Amino acid sequence: MTLIFSASGLRGTIGGRPGENLTPIDAVQWAAAWGYWHYQRRGPVPLVIGQDARPSGIILRPLVGQTLRAFGHTVLDVGLTTTPTLEMAIPHLQAQGGVILTASHNPAGWNALKFLNEEGEFLAPEILQKIAALKEEVIFPAIETPGPMSFPENLLTHHIQRLLARPEVLAEKIARLSLRIVVDGINSGGAIAVPALLEALGVRDIYLLNGEPNGHFAHPPEPLPENLTQLAEAVRTHKAHLGIAVDPDVDRVAFFLPTGEPFGEEYTLVAVADYILSRQKGPVVTNQSTTLAVRKVAEKHGVPFYESRVGEYYVVQKMKAVGAVIGGEGNGGVIWPAVHYGRDALVGIALFLSALAEAGGDALALRAQYPSFVMRKEKLPLATPLPSEVWPKLLEAAPEATPSLEDGLKLSWPDKWIHLRASATEPLLRIIAEAPTTEECETLIHAWKGYLQAYL
Repeated sequence: MTLIFSASGLRGTIGGRPGENLTPIDAVQWAAAWGYWHYQRRGPVPLVIGQDARPSGIILRPLVGQTLRAFGHTVLDVGLTTTPTLEMAIPHLQAQGGVILTASHNPAGWNALKFLNEEGEFLAPEILQKIAALKEEVIFPAIETPGPMSFPENLLTHHIQRLLARPEVLAEKIARLSLRIVVDGINSGGAIAVPALLEALGVRDIYLLNGEPNGHFAHPPEPLPENLTQLAEAVRTHKAHLGIAVDPDVDRVAFFLPTGEPFGEEYTLVAVADYILSRQKGPVVTNQSTTLAVRKVAEKHGVPFYESRVGEYYVVQKMKAVGAVIGGEGNGGVIWPAVHYGRDALVGIALFLSALAEAGGDALALRAQYPSFVMRKEKLPLATPLPSEVWPKLLEAAPEATPSLEDGLKLSWPDKWIHLRASATEPLLRIIAEAPTTEECETLIHAWKGYLQAYL
C-alpha cells in the first residue's frame, strides 16, 4: 500500500516495494533528508532516536542512527522507550530533535518515523514538507569521522520524577488507597513504563498482562473495549479496583472499572480535565472528535472551551494559542502543559489516579459524576483521496446544523454531532457520531453513511 505522510511523519506497512511500503530504503531516505535538513541549518547536532517494541524497529532504528552519523550528528540512541519519554528526553539531553519508530495503535505489521523538534514536539507540517522535498537532494558531507553515538539511561526515571514533582499528583493519597490494578502492557514499552509509574505512586498490588516487550502484540493494539476482553476478565478475576491499558507507544490510556466494564475511552480526558480545573482555572482544548462531556466539564468550571482539528500537533498548537491548562484527544490522549506538550499515558494515569484518590478510591462513583453520551465510530475504506468538493456538497443535507470544515466535515447540534474526515494514519474515512441515546447516534451514522455512499 502507499506510504502515508501525515502531521507526525511517515507511516506504512513493513515489507514490499520501496516507495510503496515502509522498507529499509525508505527509512534511510527519510532519515537522510531529516539529517540533511538539520545539517544545513546548524551543522552536526545531537539527535535522539528510539522505538517501540515492534520487531521491525530493531532493523530500522540502527539504519536511521547510522545514516544520521554520516552527517556528523551525535546520535543518542535510547532504544526501547515510549513516545512521551522520548519527547521529554530531547530537551533533557539538550538535543536538537528526535525520531521515534512507532506506528502507535496500528497493527504489528506497520511502523512509522515520527519526527520531533528540540522541544520534543511534532514538527510543523510545512517543515515536514521541506524535509520531504529534500529526499532527492541530499548531499552527504565528506566527514573524516562519523558522529558519535551514545546510549543514555534512566530516561523513564526522569519522566516519572517530573510527574511526581507536581503537587497535583497525589502520590501519598494514592498509596493509601492500597489499590489492586491489572495492567495490559500490549507487549511493548507500556509493560515496563506503567508498572514503574504505579510502583512510584505507591501501588503494590499489580497484575501485568502481555508483559514481555517483544512487539508480538497479543491482540489488536488499539486500546478499545473490543480488543481488551482479556483485561476486562482479569479485572473481575483478581477483584481489582481498576484495569489500565495503553497502546504500544504509551501515549494513549484506557481504564476499566471493577466490574470489568470500560470507564470509557473518551472519559479519561473528562475525568482528568475535571480534576485539573478544580485546581487551576484555564482554557481546555480537545480535537473535534472528542466527547461533548469535556465541554460540559469546562462549562461547569466556567472556563473557555476550544476545538482543533484531529492530530496531536494541531491540538498542541491550539493549546498554546489559547493558554490551555489541560487538553488532549478523546482517544485517551492527555496533554498536560505543566509537564510537557505531548500526549502521555503516564500523565493520564497519574492524574486519573489522583482524581480517584480525591473521590475516595471508588472508580464507579467517579464515573457516575459525568454525563453519559453515546458515541459510535465507523470506517469506510478509501482507495483514493476524496475530492475537495465533497464536504461543501454534503453540507446541503443539514442546513440546520452548525458546520465546520476545519477537518473534513463536522456538523453540530445542541446535544449531538457527527464528524466525517479522512484518516491521517490509515487509508480510510472515519465517521464518528455522538448523541444522548444509542438510537439517535445510530440514526446519525446510518443517515450520513448513506449520504456519503450516494455521493461517492
